[in-house]
Amino acid sequence: MGYKIAVVGATGNVGHEMLNILAERQFPVDEIVALASRRSLGTEVSFGETTLKTKDLDTFDFTGWDMALFAVGSDATKKYAPKAAAAGCVVIDNSSLYRYDPEIPLIVPEVNPEAIHDYKNKMIIANPNCSTAQMVVALKPLHDRAKIKRVVVSTYQSVSGSGKEAIDELWNQTKGMYVPGQEVAPSVYPKQIAFNVIPHIDVFMDSGDTKEEWKMIAETKKIVDKSIKVTATCVRVPVFVGHSESINIETEEFLDEDEARDILREAPGILVVDKRENGGYVTPVECVGDFATFISRIRQDVSIENGLNFWCVSDNLRKGAALNAVQIAELLGREVLKKG
Repeated sequence: MGYKIAVVGATGNVGHEMLNILAERQFPVDEIVALASRRSLGTEVSFGETTLKTKDLDTFDFTGWDMALFAVGSDATKKYAPKAAAAGCVVIDNSSLYRYDPEIPLIVPEVNPEAIHDYKNKMIIANPNCSTAQMVVALKPLHDRAKIKRVVVSTYQSVSGSGKEAIDELWNQTKGMYVPGQEVAPSVYPKQIAFNVIPHIDVFMDSGDTKEEWKMIAETKKIVDKSIKVTATCVRVPVFVGHSESINIETEEFLDEDEARDILREAPGILVVDKRENGGYVTPVECVGDFATFISRIRQDVSIENGLNFWCVSDNLRKGAALNAVQIAELLGREVLKKG
């Protein structure tokens, strides 16, 4: 016996990936429905070898459905997620709307699976920000061994994190560089993204941090340990898919780089590719379509007493969004609902 699953926002990048990953991982589905706004009604999407026609989210009745994976913005989530939850359907939400609600669990299954039981508070589970998700997968096993005191992270985030319009903007600006008269002015981003980097993701806050940087701080504390100090600089780069992060950690106990490498090799969800030679590391292009979070460039930071540096790369549409949501659904089914 399997589950009745609704994918909300099925026509978007993350919604497409949710359907792909549910099929790839052979999630025990008895029935699945693709939901979207009325303007996308009838649009065809793929679920494995099956083609689904989207149904109208506005009129859909969630009664009798087990789980709804939401891949829409906060405004739509605020309207429809409570309706699904009130109908007895557990919501797994990819937006930022519920991440900081103390009654709603924020889950990365490799890191804090025990929090799954808190779904009963509001019948809603939050999926973390894409940049946070891959980082905490790497932090948790190291924290368990040597207790992380401080994290300094710089991110190099792909344009797919901003949606299809951002992908188009990068593509069109890149083409326009080579065709006189076809230059494309920035619209999604405040400055040109082609052949450039932009140290600005989301809105600026009074502290000088951007909202993206604040998210990484708040979410790491909620998922891993509230005592960890985190500082982040988040940068948009001209890459279509795949987020990269340069991470520096300071631990309470000394952790040798070789032991750290062994710990990460054994950790769930991680693949270590760390050869000190040309090409002996993973770049965003190589991580696209993969489930893993890749770790490279592990080395001691000799500028502090107990420091380590490493490089972290993951497909942001997968681990950073759709894959993590499906893993939450798997965890919920395995540990709580137990139908599949």
